[in-house]
Amino acid sequence: MQKHAHASGSSGRRASRSCDDRSVTDSHSPHGGPHHTHHHGPAAPVSRHLRTVIAAVLIPFATAVLVGLVALWPGGAPEGEDGRTGVGFDRQTQEARITKSEAVDCADVNAQQQDGDAATAGTCRLLTVEVTTGPHVGRTFTEVLTPDATRRPDTGQGVVVAYAPQAPEELQYSIVDIDREFPMILLAVFFALVVVAVGRLRGLLALVGLVVTFGVLTLFILPAILQGSNPLLVAVVGGSAVMLVTLYLCHGMTARTSVAVLGTLISLVLIGLLGSLFIDWAELSGNTDDQTALVHSLYPDIEIRGLLLAGVLIGSLGVLDDVTVTQTSAVWELKQADPTASRRGLYSAAMRIGRDHIASVVNTLVLAYAGAALPLLLLFSVAEAGVGRVATSELVAEEIVRTLVGSIGLVASVPVTTGLAALVVSAGLGREDAGLRRTSRGRRRRAR
Repeated sequence: MQKHAHASGSSGRRASRSCDDRSVTDSHSPHGGPHHTHHHGPAAPVSRHLRTVIAAVLIPFATAVLVGLVALWPGGAPEGEDGRTGVGFDRQTQEARITKSEAVDCADVNAQQQDGDAATAGTCRLLTVEVTTGPHVGRTFTEVLTPDATRRPDTGQGVVVAYAPQAPEELQYSIVDIDREFPMILLAVFFALVVVAVGRLRGLLALVGLVVTFGVLTLFILPAILQGSNPLLVAVVGGSAVMLVTLYLCHGMTARTSVAVLGTLISLVLIGLLGSLFIDWAELSGNTDDQTALVHSLYPDIEIRGLLLAGVLIGSLGVLDDVTVTQTSAVWELKQADPTASRRGLYSAAMRIGRDHIASVVNTLVLAYAGAALPLLLLFSVAEAGVGRVATSELVAEEIVRTLVGSIGLVASVPVTTGLAALVVSAGLGREDAGLRRTSRGRRRRAR
C-alpha cells in the first residue's frame, strides 16, 4: 500500500497505470489523510446496513418482475380472426435477382394488359426477375415499373418477392421490396466494432445488453400483447426486466447502479400515472394509423389505449436509463473529489450538472418525435390548418402527450435520482471513509 502511495506522487508513472491501480493510489495514507482528493477509482463502498435496505427494496421488485415474466410468457404464435396471422405481413417471401431491365413505352404495356390508364403514360421499365430461393429456383417472370414507382431496382440487384401458391402460375411472384441484407449487416458490424473499440469491456457489455433488449422485445413483449395480455402490464414487466439486466450488466452490481435503478423505477411510475391520466382525459383512442387499425381489425381483443401507453413507457425507458446513470455517477464522482462534502452540497452541485442534462435531453426527445412525425406535419402544413387545430387533432395530440409525459418523467428523474444518490453516498459510507471525513474536518479546524 505504501509503495503505491509513493508512486502516486509521480504523474508520469501514475498515467501509465490501469484504473485499478489508480483506485489504490488514491486511497488513504497510513497517517490518516488522503494523498489526493480527486479520486479516479470507484467510490467508497456503502455500509452493510444501507446495502441491506437497498436489497430489501430491489429484491422483491426483481422477484415480482420474474414472476410476471413467467406468468405472462406467451405460449405460441397467436392467430387472428378467421385463422389469419396478418394481411400483407403473413405472405410467403423469397429472394430473387434482376437479370434484365429495359425501357418500354407505357402505352404498349397498357395495350398488352388492356389497361388504358393515362396515369402511366411515358417511359416504363420492364424487369426480368429470376427467383433464387424457394421451390421454384431459376423461374423467371417480368414486372413493369411505372414512372412514378418509388422503388427502381436495376440489373443485378437483389430483390424480395412475394409468393402466392394459390395464384395462377404467371401471377405467383411479384416484387415487394429491395434486398437490403448485406448493407444492414455491414452497418451493424461497423456499429459493434466502433462501440467495442471505444467502450472496450463496457462497450461489449452494452452490446450484450442490446441483444437482451431485442430478445425481450421480440420474444416476450410483442407475442404477449398479441396473445391478449394487457399491453401496459406487459410493457411494465418487460421494460423492468430490460432495465434490471442492462443496468447491472453494463454498470455492475453496485450501490451506484441500484440507486440508478430506483430512480428509473420511480420515474417510470410517474410516467405511467401521467400517461394513463392524460390519455383518458384527452380521449385518445390510439388508433391513428394504418398499422394500428390493421392490428385492431385482426386482434380486436388488444386494448389499443393500453398499447399507446405501453409505447410511451418503452420509448421513455432508454433515455431514463441514461439520465439516472449519469446523475448517480455525478454524485459519486463529486463525493470522490471532495470526501468532506455534505449531502446538501452534493445535491446542489449534481443538480447544476443535471439542469444542463435536462435541457439537452428534453430537446432531443422532442426532436426525435418531431422527426418521426415529419410527414404528418408536412401534410398539416399543406392543409394550412391553424396551430390550435393541428395541436388538438388526435394525430398530433397523441404525439404531444407522448412527448410531454415522457419529458416530465425525464425531468423528474433528475432531482429524484440525485437526491437518492446524495442520501446513499453521504449516509452509507463505510467506517473507514467516515473516519477519513472526521479526520479531514479536524485538520481543517486546526489549520484555521
